[in-house]
Amino acid sequence: MGQDPGEIRQDIEQTRVRMGDTVEALGHKTDVSGRAKEAVSGRVDSIKSKVTGATPESGEVKDGAKRAAGLAQENPLGLAIGAAALGFVGGLLIPSTRVEDEKIGPMADDVKDRVKETGQEALERGKDVAQQAAQSAKDTAQEAGREHADGLKDSAQQQAQDAPATTGSVA
Repeated sequence: MGQDPGEIRQDIEQTRVRMGDTVEALGHKTDVSGRAKEAVSGRVDSIKSKVTGATPESGEVKDGAKRAAGLAQENPLGLAIGAAALGFVGGLLIPSTRVEDEKIGPMADDVKDRVKETGQEALERGKDVAQQAAQSAKDTAQEAGREHADGLKDSAQQQAQDAPATTGSVA
């Protein structure tokens, strides 16, 4: 005829637990800003771990220095060319003497002017490349942001459409 009151109470308690879980799940699905924050936080943590993993250890730095010393010993010509270039640049930075000005003044001035022009041109090209790279990075980030926002919007819309069906199946 009827059920035992203990069984009825147990059924009611189980129904309450299921409804609580369902309400909590629906709340999570509709909390788009909270889920977006979780996603961003997860990505920030992921990037931090990648950056931390990319930082060289002191042993790695020492090994790199040893390899550089080994390369210098294996390739003394490259080392000599690098030293000569460094010396040339250093010599351009040192002020000239009166004797140097008298003997090679006009030619030295011409060389210095050409080096300055070349350096200025290289600097300008470097600035252009840096600006193009920055613009490209900005465009890429904006596009990725738009795609992510569209994905979140689609997900939220889909979950909103699914929400009445989930609520109806609980009862």
